[in-house]
Amino acid sequence: MNGGAGAFSLTVGDLLRKQAGARAGAMAIQDARGSICYLELDSRVNRLANALCGRGVAHGDRVAILSENRAEYIELELPAARLGAIVACLNWRLADGEMLHCIRLTTPRLVLVWQRYVQTLARIDHGVGDVVVIDDQYEALLAAASDSDPAVEVQAEDALVILYTSGTTGFPKGAVISHRAMVARAMCFAAQGVSERETYLAWSPLFHMAANDFSLATLMLGGKVVIHDGFEVDNLCAVLKREPINWLVAMPGMIEPLIDGLKRNRPRICGVRMVGAMADLVPLHQIAELTGLIGAPYLNSFGATETGLAPASGALLAPGVVPQSLAKRESGFCLIRLVDTDDRDVPVGMPGELAIRGPTLFSGYWNAPETNALDFRGGWFHMGDLFVRHADGTLDFVDRAKYLIKSGGENIYPAEIERVLLSHEAVADAAVVRRSDAHWGEVPLAFEAFKPGATVDAQALLQWCRAQLAGYKVPKEVGFVEAAAFPRSSTGKIQRHEIERQWATA
Repeated sequence: MNGGAGAFSLTVGDLLRKQAGARAGAMAIQDARGSICYLELDSRVNRLANALCGRGVAHGDRVAILSENRAEYIELELPAARLGAIVACLNWRLADGEMLHCIRLTTPRLVLVWQRYVQTLARIDHGVGDVVVIDDQYEALLAAASDSDPAVEVQAEDALVILYTSGTTGFPKGAVISHRAMVARAMCFAAQGVSERETYLAWSPLFHMAANDFSLATLMLGGKVVIHDGFEVDNLCAVLKREPINWLVAMPGMIEPLIDGLKRNRPRICGVRMVGAMADLVPLHQIAELTGLIGAPYLNSFGATETGLAPASGALLAPGVVPQSLAKRESGFCLIRLVDTDDRDVPVGMPGELAIRGPTLFSGYWNAPETNALDFRGGWFHMGDLFVRHADGTLDFVDRAKYLIKSGGENIYPAEIERVLLSHEAVADAAVVRRSDAHWGEVPLAFEAFKPGATVDAQALLQWCRAQLAGYKVPKEVGFVEAAAFPRSSTGKIQRHEIERQWATA
């Protein structure tokens, strides 16, 4: 028997309506300027949805946002959910050229920009005709609009947000996250034991998966989202004193200062269900110290913007103990294969690329048919990460099939940096590799060969990079070599792992 298609459709907007009815007076979102209950949030969401309609935003249109963390960021995503519009979440850390690429890639009908980034947007020829400056126009925009439900039909497979990820060819890609994927990610979150009585602390940028996914998940589950504009350890400790936190995200770059802040503040922690992220890049003694101070286990998960936490998010590391293994448990909400270069399953104990199926998966990269065809070949999404499966079913991360640098929670592809280096008139060839770093997990290093007769000093090259790349992508060091010294394969391809082994020692 075939049921009606609508019976299988569940959207983010549907679940917010549900919570607004069931938990009308409960706090939904809090930031530095105040709190909003579910009933008020529902009204503001409808007003903004109708205001966007009045400016010509329709089902399938993109609306870009350039903002720091604040309540209005989530307020924009929820009206989009009711209209079937798509929010393109711009990364304010990007250099002007990267930002321009991201806007042109998704061709938004409208850009909402917070006052802090007005000049950033004004510097680039983005070509978007409708720009709303928040602080100046936002509340007036809501006040003039109706709070009636726009009643637009939205389907589960409709796109909700576009989150930009690093690209292997040198520019960011736009990962499209549907309502289906976002609802499924909320269900996975709930399976960790998260309840409506708990709070999610969104301190990491809302243009990233962690803050974006789990802020929306918390609202769909009826919990409270506390939004902070970045990592400030004393403020975070103050929240830990008063709020029961479901998951305190901690990643390379913030763990050491968080440990120092906890020792300095000695907060009487209200309650934390779990802490951490990216255990494979964190020194084991820091995991033990942080979890001991927090009194909660470390979430030993593995996921990505494209997958959510689903692939391997079923393992917790005991608090206060130096872990002897970082083996991960496969999530119960997906199917996983480990495959070789011919997409054949590898045996237990052999490394293979992780390929995944499941409801949390993204819908593909925006306007990138060739990349999508490759990455989704055979009906499985190929993550580009190598794992080993043990006889007990646990998984160990081995390496990346696609060479990637993970620095403080940010993904960096070497091609992004090499593109800039090779555009310098003095550089004949360049290679960027990763080096382990106690603070950031990994950092990029660059090696260059000059054209005959040309030369430039390291500081000048770094300045060249700073002008064209986000700050976290700028190499920490620059080395100079002869072109013939680059280790290459038989086909002439530079071998990054050999450069790491020979030159990139800490």
